[in-house]
Amino acid sequence: MRYSLSGKTIDTCMIGTWAWGTGTNGGKFVFGKNYDEQTLRETFDTAYDLGFNFWDTAEVYGMGSAESLLGSLIKDKDIIISTKHFPGKKYKKGENTEAVQGSLERLGVKKADIYWLHSPQNITDNMKELAEIQKTGLIGSIGISNANADQIRLADMVLHANGSRLDAIQNHYSLLSMQRESKSLELCRKKGILFFGYMILEQGALSGHYDADNHFPALSVRGLSFSKKKFQKITPLIDCIRRLGKKYGVDSAQIPTAWAVAKGVIPIVGLTKPDHARGLNAGLTVILSDDEITELESLAIGSGVKCKGFWE
Repeated sequence: MRYSLSGKTIDTCMIGTWAWGTGTNGGKFVFGKNYDEQTLRETFDTAYDLGFNFWDTAEVYGMGSAESLLGSLIKDKDIIISTKHFPGKKYKKGENTEAVQGSLERLGVKKADIYWLHSPQNITDNMKELAEIQKTGLIGSIGISNANADQIRLADMVLHANGSRLDAIQNHYSLLSMQRESKSLELCRKKGILFFGYMILEQGALSGHYDADNHFPALSVRGLSFSKKKFQKITPLIDCIRRLGKKYGVDSAQIPTAWAVAKGVIPIVGLTKPDHARGLNAGLTVILSDDEITELESLAIGSGVKCKGFWE
């Protein structure tokens, strides 16, 4: 399936770089390990050669370091760029303009194809400013992340009043957060707003690579938020994901991604190794049956586990 954004055709998947940053909010802080820069460069090259040209980053991923690394890789390449600004609790006039300019400088590009308000703070003021920035040509489409249905309506209304529109939202969407996002997803379908889902794999918990006996590094954000007890509760779901991976001949991590695509969500998938890119390319051909989708969702709901990030 393909979609249109800012006059460009985009594929069913966007590649995320959350784990690419170093230091605060980087790979070690969030995922419990740093990722070798040379491997990340090889990962980018592999993914790009496979046709993945839609890349997502943010100013807070490693506090600019992920943007800088991505920027060093995309020179002279046909890349669709998505980046984000995390606003302050109190709106400060010009903060979005300053953030856009900083991101474009780190990325080495003249325009961000889509620019997101990373948190639904001071929506009216921030959206008015983004609409003005859009008129300068520095950003293409406008999106908002981590927003509920009411906040999505407000953002869209403000943008329409200022000669623009809300093109997309980017929310936490997985088998363990789908119930919370049902209203937002339905609203986006009705309004023609693209719905991008991050943490489809719950930072690896739903990849089939981890379980109660092999779980996350304790001293990491994902280790603190996803305990051994939670893994025990979702064991039947993990078993189902692994079984379906074997059935379709793909890495088990591709099953939750295929589920998200079936729900009309554009998944944002983080890649840190070349094999991840090759696996994703193979996995995007998987089409789950209605019964398989129902089984996955029933096991997820039955586990009683509901995931929500501390930033949401």
